[in-house]
Amino acid sequence: MENRQSADFALDREVVDAEKAANSPAEDFAVHDDLSLPPGIKISDPVRMYLKEIGRVPLLSADEEVELSKRIEEGDEDAKRRLAEANLRLVVSIARRYAGRGMQFLDLIQEGNMGLIKAVEKFDYSKGFKFSTYATWWIRQAITRSIADQARTIRIPVHMVETINKLVRVSRQLLQELGREPTPEEIAKEMDITPEKVREILKVSQEPVSLETPVGEESDSNLGDFIEDQDALAPADAAAFELLKEQLEEVLDTLTDREENVLRLRFGLEDGRTRTLEEVGQVFGVTRERIRQIEAKALRKLRHPSRSKRLKDFLE
Repeated sequence: MENRQSADFALDREVVDAEKAANSPAEDFAVHDDLSLPPGIKISDPVRMYLKEIGRVPLLSADEEVELSKRIEEGDEDAKRRLAEANLRLVVSIARRYAGRGMQFLDLIQEGNMGLIKAVEKFDYSKGFKFSTYATWWIRQAITRSIADQARTIRIPVHMVETINKLVRVSRQLLQELGREPTPEEIAKEMDITPEKVREILKVSQEPVSLETPVGEESDSNLGDFIEDQDALAPADAAAFELLKEQLEEVLDTLTDREENVLRLRFGLEDGRTRTLEEVGQVFGVTRERIRQIEAKALRKLRHPSRSKRLKDFLE
């Protein structure tokens, strides 16, 4: 219930913010006609074809926007479609600003189109501002939320992504002013938070590093080569284990063949699987009581100082 209330509050706040943005001085929406991409961003044939198609859709005048909005209020689905299609170029012009942040350009456009649809449904023409100004807020919100959800290997909540972005902006600003990397204390003072909070944000913002990342000038090693395997035996323990096996084999060789084989089966010295007295008895064709007697006799021999002293160092 609390999560639902938080979500509703966030949505209400977004609507209010969208309306505030719409009432503020508008950006230059000549970008409506700007379908170019930043340098270095490549597009596929489907994206190129999509841009060509939406470029043919005529833009709407203010009067046409109002007319379509009135029809939308009356439930006209065709008017809703026309208003959305006339602003598809706005989505592209906004999405291009977020290219190269971990998502394919076409995915950014699709997410922005979802925000555009929401703006079409919520637009109130009676307030007197342009639809493009109002829609920009919803398009940006849809794109930035999508980046927060999908672009990172480990998902970070949207509010934390916004905090990280603010910290990055403040850090860059301080870097220019100070001529050096700012300390957590300096960043905290600028953001009006504690240094501990800054360190926490920096920790959360770190991107995962692949274990296949090349290391060294010749890149002949990977990062994973330098990370300890917690499940593997340490070299010293592995060496001691091998020595113990050698000494144990020599001690077992001093027993009779039957005594040696009984101990190997009972304690799983061959394959790691221990056997019951009954199972060992079936192997040798004797009773379980007889196997118990053989085992007890073999263990007494192993406890004799002439044999046990060879294993004593490994048991301390």
